[in-house]
Amino acid sequence: MSQPFRTAPTAKRPSAASAWRALAAALRRWIDTSVAPVPEGAAGDRIDWLRAVPFIAMHLGCLAVVWVGASPVAVGMAVALYALRMFALTGFYHRYFSHRTFQASRAVQFVFAVIGAACGQRGPLWWAAHHRNHHRLADTEGDPHSPRHRGFWWSHAGWFLTPRAFATDWSRIPDLARFPELRWLDRFDTVVPLVLALALFGLGQGLSHWAPGLGTDGWQMLVWGFFISTTVLFHATVTINSLAHRFGRRRYDTRDDSRNNAWLALITFGEGWHNNHHFFPGSARQGFRWWELDITYLGLRLLALLGLVHGLKPVPAWVIAKGAGPVVVDHKNKD
Repeated sequence: MSQPFRTAPTAKRPSAASAWRALAAALRRWIDTSVAPVPEGAAGDRIDWLRAVPFIAMHLGCLAVVWVGASPVAVGMAVALYALRMFALTGFYHRYFSHRTFQASRAVQFVFAVIGAACGQRGPLWWAAHHRNHHRLADTEGDPHSPRHRGFWWSHAGWFLTPRAFATDWSRIPDLARFPELRWLDRFDTVVPLVLALALFGLGQGLSHWAPGLGTDGWQMLVWGFFISTTVLFHATVTINSLAHRFGRRRYDTRDDSRNNAWLALITFGEGWHNNHHFFPGSARQGFRWWELDITYLGLRLLALLGLVHGLKPVPAWVIAKGAGPVVVDHKNKD
């Protein structure tokens, strides 16, 4: 007797309840990074699109400029916030927290950690841990953002949006993890950017009421001061991952692909002297020659004169002498 025909079982579609649970989990991870476990295997290295929604929304927010227009005040605020936050990233997130190239009081450390957190590039502990791992594994398979292995877009932004990248490697930052205020900034890394966005909107609304002649309002200040300024700041910062390992000149024969690039140094306040930095990361100065403009170092010198920081580590004479020879030709990765 023949068996009755049966259709193959179909995969169950996710229920509405499971979809809401996934959204609720993403919302918790947006607010509290401590509830973000890293999946096992390859899943940890795939872009988490749900958690990436705020990052995408920041870019889409820039398009609102078509409706809000521009004013000198709003554009000036965008430029000022770019400059202030870039200095906090390069001077403190990078040269202070990641490499400890100078000393600062706990109060100064916290103030610039807050300004750095306003960049929307996560907390100071996360940033330092990832950067220390980058130097340890630069341009190897273990480097999370090497263009050598996964190309431009991955090194520029893709790596930043994966579950593995969201996690903070606490083993790399025992010297920083002892500060509870830094741990708080790292755990709730969206709080400061949100406060900045709300403050800009409130300032713009106040100016539209008390000084209408300036031609600005809350929405315009939000779009220029937060969305545009923060988006440009992000992409300028990550060019050091994606472009400074591909384009430029190599003074030092390092094991990685780092290069010196004057244009990138200009927009990142000195970070573009990247081959210098990879050869000797222990200096507060990255422009090793007088003509290598390093705006961050000039800013740190000013803070030192004001007594806010001290002990800026110089470039040793042997490092200068080592780089006095001919420029290194990288035959393995020509531009």
